[in-house]
Parts: sequence; structure tokens; C-alpha cells
Amino acid sequence: MRTKKKSTGAVLGLGLSAAVVAALLTPGATASAAGNTLVVDAATSLRPVTHVGAGGLYAVASDTDPAPGLLTPLRLKQHTQPAPGVQQLGNGATVPTGDVIKTAPAFTRDGAQSYARMPDVYPNFPYRWISWEDWTQKIDTMVKARVDAKSTTNINGWELWNEPDGTWDTAKAGPFLDGWTRTYRQVKLQDTTTPIVGPSYSRYYPDLMRDFMARAKADGTLPDVVVWHELDDGGWNDIDEHVADYRSIERSLGISPRPISINEYGSPSQVDTPSVSAHFIAQFERTGIKDAERAYWYESGTVGGLVWNNRPTGSYWLYKWYGEMAGNMVGVTPSGDLDGFAAYDSTRKIVNVALGGTFGDNAVQVKGVASFGTQAKVTVNYTPRSGRMANVSAPTQVSSTTVPIVNGAVTVPITNQDYLGAYQVVVTPAAGPTTAYQQVYEAENATVVNAQRLTSAGASNGGYVGRIDGLGDGRSNSFVDFIVEVPAAGSYSLTTRYANGGAATSTQGLATNGSAFRDVSYAPTGAWGRFADSVATSITLKAGYNVIRLAKGSPNYAGGSGFAEIDSITVQPR
Repeated sequence: MRTKKKSTGAVLGLGLSAAVVAALLTPGATASAAGNTLVVDAATSLRPVTHVGAGGLYAVASDTDPAPGLLTPLRLKQHTQPAPGVQQLGNGATVPTGDVIKTAPAFTRDGAQSYARMPDVYPNFPYRWISWEDWTQKIDTMVKARVDAKSTTNINGWELWNEPDGTWDTAKAGPFLDGWTRTYRQVKLQDTTTPIVGPSYSRYYPDLMRDFMARAKADGTLPDVVVWHELDDGGWNDIDEHVADYRSIERSLGISPRPISINEYGSPSQVDTPSVSAHFIAQFERTGIKDAERAYWYESGTVGGLVWNNRPTGSYWLYKWYGEMAGNMVGVTPSGDLDGFAAYDSTRKIVNVALGGTFGDNAVQVKGVASFGTQAKVTVNYTPRSGRMANVSAPTQVSSTTVPIVNGAVTVPITNQDYLGAYQVVVTPAAGPTTAYQQVYEAENATVVNAQRLTSAGASNGGYVGRIDGLGDGRSNSFVDFIVEVPAAGSYSLTTRYANGGAATSTQGLATNGSAFRDVSYAPTGAWGRFADSVATSITLKAGYNVIRLAKGSPNYAGGSGFAEIDSITVQPR
């Protein structure tokens, strides 16, 4: 979070090409055909769908703000919320909001996780340093509150400071690198489990990052997740270069690769522009970062403008399309200012593309769909730049047609494109997806807590979740949360594709929508990475979205025996 700065404007703030800006600013100018073609290759997998760009800073104001269920379809991955005892009054707020423990039920309910931002226990921004005695006492109080919250799950990091390049008081507190080491060690006195994230610079500074990582390595205080912000207008343009430079720093210092979080992205003029979000997400997916969160320039509890008065804005629908993606993210080649991101769900034969960024007549070419047959059904949807205080009840369907598949590809025209809005292109076989709704859910696409995503040729989509080992309090529990959507309330059959390389039957806990746990059993499969289907279990689900948790340790579940790796779950009506 930073204090608001003057926006550079709805056009100039987008980082678009000079030709686009000139055409839009010239009176009477016509948006002629831009002629760009975005190329999507469904046969080129980047990584499992994990919705890395879906989340927000101060996304959740309270357990009921936003309204329960409103954010679930977005399958938000990661938030950053203020630490316990928040006093921060950002962006005109009159009371503090977003305490990570008080709001935990809200983001846990949606299958999300959150970092805890520690310096937001100060009421002002930039923060007003008092003394080391005061800060040490604050650290101890925050960490104790989290350690004592034994039933709280899904808090996955302490963010030790925020934007120290502009908020650390060197005159009173001493050098930031000294302060990082001292703060890190103070947290670890009480909490040796929760990851540490940082340094959270306001932008990517190569020299500062190199100095920080060198000092942190020397002191034994390396962050578990490396964080910086991308808040400048057109800021997505340099993300790939920033990631590459950071990776070179790791290599030169002999530091093992750290996950990367961009836990604030988008300037004030960008956060409510769907085409800009499409550009950011495209870069996040290509560069392999762990997570990214929409910036907090305005109201807490709106996910940076995705909702207003508990209803969607135009940008919400771009993230809804993102949330619908399953399977693997696939290769996308931008063209001019036209960019986007895409996923291929091989279990249903759906290619889902989201894009934006230019005007005129353009196209999307989707390759790698020869298995769909001779024809494909193509649906194009659109969502506008509504502004953060205007609601959009649903995206607009632009077209739905059946087109020929030529040389394993289809080409989809996007005519008279709105450069501020975003578009969705969905490609399926001509008869539609193989199932009317998603029934197979890959574990590597789910929320994975204190376990690891792994790869195997024997896994159904090339990936699975293993090392589900944790038994303990809310900081070390180990589980997988699946967000499952079904068309009607009722009884369903749950089958888990798993591997158990042990000699005896293992067990995990199963809960739906926060229900009481019951044991599920996994007979030996002969080897780790050798998958088989479990005995079907009956579960009761509500219409719409549900959270299914498979756990080895969780609040209200102290069971679990042996070990099992999870490849996928299948949910079908009984």
C-alpha cells in the first residue's frame, strides 16, 4: 500500500503503444483494424492452473465483507491482510479493517491463503516509528495472537515490513538490513513454522535486492518468499526482466530459488481496467511467480475494485473467467498490444482464453485442438471497464458459433475491439465439453497447504500433491482444499485418485464446507507415484460452490495415519 498519487489518466496510464494513444486522442479518428492475432497453443503447457494473479491486498474487510460466496467463483489464491491488532487507517478508512485472524474464516471459506503484514499495526502510512522497544513488543503481541489462534488455518506468511525503501525510518531505527535481521529473529523466537516473506520493496530495485539477499544469506535470515511490488503505470512490461534479474542474483549468490510474490500490482488508474489486469496476469503466468495481489488504493474489502456494494464490477468478470480455468496454463504469444492468458482442461476438452489491450479488428488463433474433431464451438464474451463504483451484472456474449478446425487450429475474430475492456474466448468440440460441468478436479490446481505440488508421468494431468505430512496446530496442518461447483444440491459420489507406497492402509480426514471430519481410507498401491482410485465416498453438496478438504491434520481433526499422495478427485451425482 502507498498513499494515493495523481493518476496519469485512463489512456496514458495504460502503457499502450503510441499509435493506439494517438488514434484515441485525435478528434474524429476511427479505430481502424489493428490486425493483431493472439496465438494460443493448447499443446504447450506452462504449468498447472493455480490462479497465481488472483488475490488482493486488504481484499477482505471482515468475515462478511465482501458477502460470503461473492468471491468464491474467482478461486482467489493469495491475499495479504494486516497482522493481528491492525491499526492502519488506509485510504480514508475511519476504523481499522482486515485483521488476518478475524478475517481468516472468509478467505479460508473460499480456499484462499493470506500473508500477515506486520507494520500495519501502526495507524499511519508512511509508518511512524516509535522505538525498538515498542516494535519488539508489537512483534511479540502479533506473533502470540497468531500462535494462540490454533484453529486458524491458511495464514502462510509473516510480511516483516512494507516498502522499506520509502517507509523505514533509518534515522530512528537504523539501517533497514539490520532491522530485517532483528525482526526476523524476534518472530522466530515464538514461531518457527510460519514462512517469512519480504523485503517488499515498492518496486524492483536490482541493487537493493542484491544487497538485501547477500546480507540475509550471511545472517541466516533469507525470506521463504521474495516480495516486491509492481505499481507503476504500464508496470507489467518489465516483470519478465525483473524476474530474470532476480534469478540471476540468486545464482550469483548461491541461493536456492525462492518463490516470488508480487503482493501489490496495478496503479490507481489501472486497477479497474480489465485489459490491464489481463496484461499483468499474462506476465505472472509466463514468468512462473508464486502469487500476485491486486493493490489497495481505495476501499478495503473490494479486492481492489472487483466488487462494489457486494456486487460485481466489470473487472470481476475477467477474474471469474480466470477462476473457471482448469488443467494447465498454456502458451500464449502476444501481438502488438494484444495479450492474454489461457488454460486447457483436457478432462473436458475446454480451451479458455482471456485477453485485452488493443482496438480495431483483431483475432485469436487457438492451436493444438485437433483432438476436438473437424469443428469447434467458439464462444466470445466481453466485459467493460465499468469503473470501480459501477456494477456489471454479467458479461456480454458477443458471439457463439461453430467453426471448422483447420490443421488443428481455429481462428476467432474479435471485431471493433474495446481496448479498455477484456474478452473471453472459449473453444470446445462442436458438441460442447465432454461433461456438462466439471467433475474431475486436479489436486495441483487446488489450494495446497503445507504440502507440495509434484510432477509425474503417471499422474492424470502430469501433476499431483505429495508430502501431505503435517499434524499439529494451524501453522503446520497439511491439507488440500478443492473448490467444487455442482449444478444442484444433493448427494454426490467422491472418488480420490491417490498413491500409497506404504505397506498398510492410510487415512486422511474429509470435510465439506467446514463440516465435521470423517476418515477416508487408501489401501496400498504398491509404490509412491503409482495411482489408483479410492473406494467411493458419499458426500452432500449444496448447489453452486463447495469446499472439499482432504487433510492430514486440521482444526477439529487429529486423525490421519500413514501417508497418501493425491492426484485428483472426481465428484459425480449418485
